[in-house]
Amino acid sequence: MSSKAPKPWRATALTLFPDAFPGVLGTSIIGGAEKSGIWQLDTVDIRDFSTNRHRSVDSPPSGGGPGMVLKPDVSAAAIDSVSDDRPLIYMTPRGKPLTQSRVRELATGTGLIVFCGRFEGLDQRVIEARNMEEISIGDFVLAGGEVAAQVLIEACVRLLPGVLGDADSASDESFEEGLLEYPLYTKPREFEGRSIPEVLLSGDHKKIADWRHAQSIETTKSRRPDLYERHLGAKAQTGDGQ
Repeated sequence: MSSKAPKPWRATALTLFPDAFPGVLGTSIIGGAEKSGIWQLDTVDIRDFSTNRHRSVDSPPSGGGPGMVLKPDVSAAAIDSVSDDRPLIYMTPRGKPLTQSRVRELATGTGLIVFCGRFEGLDQRVIEARNMEEISIGDFVLAGGEVAAQVLIEACVRLLPGVLGDADSASDESFEEGLLEYPLYTKPREFEGRSIPEVLLSGDHKKIADWRHAQSIETTKSRRPDLYERHLGAKAQTGDGQ
């Protein structure tokens, strides 16, 4: 008797703009992985859960102030229509920064449900009552959470088994070892007066690995000193050097 195929990793996006999906998620290796059944994307239109004839989903903020807030009854009903054992995530600038380690955790699960905010945001009572995990993709503000949700989903999907052509690709890039990736080169050997570093043409795998590690260290030091300090702290705990 043949064993059942594993269920696809499943992402559900709650949004006011379902037409924004799949967006980039439908292209390249990510789109191909969905077509091959490795993962699945569903969208839910939050506006379908409005209870008035105008299909309104927002209301002015209590206490005054600019903009509008997503209504708790409509938002909660949309969430409850798809809730299961998957993590429920709200994309918001108020959230914790998205990290590669969190992406790895999410990619090893069964999928996720992501709520795409709009206007000034979502009523806090829904966030608390539904135990939503608030995640930010950076210290900036977008018009809505759809792009941020696609960033999160793509970051997870590319780590799923069978998505990347080379299994080593995901382990040899920025953030996987707590450092930024080393510089990359390819043919031709000379380009606009600049040459590929000789060490990369040497065929000496040990020297190449050492050079790449040193380049990652220097790049991280100069561009992300916060990451470098964290890297040093992790190495100190394990007793390693750089």
